[in-house]
Amino acid sequence: MIKNFLRDETGLELSEYAVAAALIALAVVLVFGTLGKNIGGVITNLANNIK
Repeated sequence: MIKNFLRDETGLELSEYAVAAALIALAVVLVFGTLGKNIGGVITNLANNIK
């Protein structure tokens, strides 16, 4: 089933676009969440060094 799916060269269906969009959205949320935590740590570290 997976081999057939990967070899299928017909146009994408709406469900495939939805799955791709969901995966991209999940990746963006994870990246920005991690980035936000790292930036928060850097700002806290800088604030502590300034004191």
